[in-house]
Amino acid sequence: MNKREEAQAVLAQAREKEKRTKILTISIIAAAALAIVIPTTVVITGASRDKAAATAAAAAPIEGVQDYKIAAANHVSTPVKYDQTPGVGGDHNPVWLNCGVYQSPVPETNAVHSLEHGAVWITYDGISDEEVSALTKAVGEKTYMLLSPYPEQGAKIKLSAWGEQLSVDAVDDPRISTFITKYRQGPQTPEPGAPCTGGI
Repeated sequence: MNKREEAQAVLAQAREKEKRTKILTISIIAAAALAIVIPTTVVITGASRDKAAATAAAAAPIEGVQDYKIAAANHVSTPVKYDQTPGVGGDHNPVWLNCGVYQSPVPETNAVHSLEHGAVWITYDGISDEEVSALTKAVGEKTYMLLSPYPEQGAKIKLSAWGEQLSVDAVDDPRISTFITKYRQGPQTPEPGAPCTGGI
């Protein structure tokens, strides 16, 4: 083998090595990409499926929900006697109650104004601190949510939206999250998107 043939042989080996290196590099990158894409797709698909299931559950009637026709929704500065406890609609204070978690009872006519804006109001009576914590967690960082005690409301836990109310006995009742999904800013809301902050 002459020098020219040796050089060509060395060059061929170098090219073959470079080709193998490129194939290996591409394979590693592809494997790494799949390792990221597949779990992410599974998580996104799972989250989408969970959201779709929750939406489908909310679209169906919720057992125990009472539906009330609201005849009037005037702004008044006088006390209002509601037919439901707590009230789920009707005349109410001109200023809405800021959404959030309250440790003490709140002014009912202001809370009803928040329902008009699409809030869900969870009230409780005679439950443990642990149960209150669980309800607080259910409210979480969600907007358009109120949580407060309501003495002598006739049930351990009530969920109220404009014209809608549900009584439950346990914080782990699955209807709680379904009610929130269905009625928070739901189709029953007279003024969807109106503020739930900047009131009192």
